[in-house]
Amino acid sequence: MDIDAWVWWLIGAVGLGIPLVLTAMPEFGMFSVGAVAGAVTAALGFGVVAQVLVFVVVSVALIAVVRPIAARHRDDRPRHTSGIDALKGRQAMVLERVDGHGGRIKLAGEIWSARTLDIGQSFEPGEQVDVVDIDGATAVVM
Repeated sequence: MDIDAWVWWLIGAVGLGIPLVLTAMPEFGMFSVGAVAGAVTAALGFGVVAQVLVFVVVSVALIAVVRPIAARHRDDRPRHTSGIDALKGRQAMVLERVDGHGGRIKLAGEIWSARTLDIGQSFEPGEQVDVVDIDGATAVVM
């Protein structure tokens, strides 16, 4: 039984597709597409040199074009902060006098203990403050 070259290329394409699924590395998919291009070249009757050349050119072209586009899209995603990091930079309302030793604020709908960043500074109830840091369960404000 003699198997045509295009069938070997398709077997190679499937073989390259398996690691793509297992590792989620898109480069394997690009090599797999290159192998399909090699199979088409073989089916059209071109020689081994042309098949390998088409495989290499298509694979390298896909990697050279697709990877930078994918990296650019990955870097352009908006970064969402959560937890304590999402509270930094927000404004809060002073509920009880806040100074360098303590106090209470309303931050994001919750009551927080707070202290000022500058020990000599203080804020009275009703004032707006900015949260600059979270130290344990205490908001550091200014």
